[in-house]
Amino acid sequence: MIISSDIHPQKKVYYIGALIIQELKQLGTTEFDFFNLYAALKEKENISMNLFSLSLDWLFLLGAIDKKKNKLIVCF
Repeated sequence: MIISSDIHPQKKVYYIGALIIQELKQLGTTEFDFFNLYAALKEKENISMNLFSLSLDWLFLLGAIDKKKNKLIVCF
């Protein structure tokens, strides 16, 4: 189950996914590098690489992002 009664929602993929989308909108770019986006998000929120990667996987499954050569692209 994605949504639960957990007292730490900031450690869930849907929350981190929302932060990723917000960061991408602020950057105003359609292509981004995995590590650059992680570094930008890490400055604002203390997240692990695993949680960041899982959140990107979740966004990929939703169709919000896609892969193009060595870059990730925004689909919204």
